[in-house]
Amino acid sequence: MGAARRLALLGGAAVLGAAVWWRRNPSACPYSQRFWVEAPHPFITRERLREILEPTPGERLLEVGPGTGYYSLPVADWLAPDGRLDVLDVQQEMLDHTLRRAQEHGIENITPARADARELPYPDDGFDGAYLVTVLGEIPDQDAALRELRRVVKPGGRIVVGELFGDPHMVTHSALAKRASAAGLSVERKLGGSLWHFTRLQA
Repeated sequence: MGAARRLALLGGAAVLGAAVWWRRNPSACPYSQRFWVEAPHPFITRERLREILEPTPGERLLEVGPGTGYYSLPVADWLAPDGRLDVLDVQQEMLDHTLRRAQEHGIENITPARADARELPYPDDGFDGAYLVTVLGEIPDQDAALRELRRVVKPGGRIVVGELFGDPHMVTHSALAKRASAAGLSVERKLGGSLWHFTRLQA
């Protein structure tokens, strides 16, 4: 076997090993690796999120895991002028980055909170809806996170989960549907297939 092929195999094995470890040990994408969340998002686009989330001006929505604001800025704009977007993350650096970008674009209706998705710092029924994109699988206890989202979203409100193939933490639609049912949520709608999906749950 040639040296180049041996190196390629070793590199592939290392990547696979890292992906398996990361899947078994869920955690948020570190701020130092934010380029992963800043890159263009194929398939799980902003317009597709808008289609399934159906944000309306004046609403109050929650985004869990905004990263550096890839979805936050347009969603906040769609809620303007009287609506509000709350963004929650475990990393202050991500929140600070998102707020800096919002200020640069003149967006003032984003409210940050540093907290854990398993214990949301909000009262019951405070949001019209919520969304999280390529985030659910990073949460060590997905069931707790879904129960908390159900608690803080008004009855009949919607929770949108976006997932993309290739993410080591991807939550498949079928796995999500089972977890959602256990949390008292129902699947209302889905966009996408096996490589990506936006799934809308009803609280």
